[in-house]
Amino acid sequence: MTGRPLRAVLVFVAALVALSGVAYVVQQTLYVRPPVRDLTPGGAAAYVAAPVARPAPTAGAAAGAGSGAGVPQVDPAWLRRTAGAAGLPEAALGAYARAELASPRSCGLGWTTLAGIGWVESQHGTLGGRTLGADGRSSTRILGPALDGEGPFAAIRATPETTGYHGDPDWDHALGPMQFIPTTWEQWAADGDGDGVRDPHDLDDAALAAADYLCAGGRDLTTGQGWTDAVLSYNNARAYVDAVHSAATTYADRTG
Repeated sequence: MTGRPLRAVLVFVAALVALSGVAYVVQQTLYVRPPVRDLTPGGAAAYVAAPVARPAPTAGAAAGAGSGAGVPQVDPAWLRRTAGAAGLPEAALGAYARAELASPRSCGLGWTTLAGIGWVESQHGTLGGRTLGADGRSSTRILGPALDGEGPFAAIRATPETTGYHGDPDWDHALGPMQFIPTTWEQWAADGDGDGVRDPHDLDDAALAAADYLCAGGRDLTTGQGWTDAVLSYNNARAYVDAVHSAATTYADRTG
């Protein structure tokens, strides 16, 4: 590898690491901040351009995770090729691609948006030196900080039911590679790999739940307004939208 390509790779990695650091600070602010809108002088909301998912997943025989009945199947050759180009674990890309294929066509959700969220929230389940298994689960569970009202975090008391997700009897924590609040997970829980279990610590399930959440209410994520509003609904902070957008467009550019 020559000096210039090596420098480009190092810049890309450094940028993504920086984005994950920004997002870790803001990822829990949905419950403590009012609706965010950056306004132009004319008073119109400032929206970012919707990332374009390139290339789109192609159907094919499924392998390993995602082979359950009713689960969209992704072409293994597309998966290997695109994961290599994007720099994503195949298990992560498979989860995002299946979630795109399962989402309403009218929503226009691209796997790159889910990958942007997945990177910002947990580096696709590999945060802190973890590894992501072929089954979509990290080598150890990913839990956000206690939502105890300290600093930028909301105060969300745990219940006996939500304690079962994270083990804290006092305060809730965001869960898994897509960092769902337990009560939000209970509303949007999904089975993305057809194994009969809805597990927020399984990226296959969490990616599909995130897709359903982003597409709720008939959103059109092919527009700047629709995409921005969807990501703000996931985490209501402009810094978060910018971090997800940067990661998502990077993946689009690398695979375009």
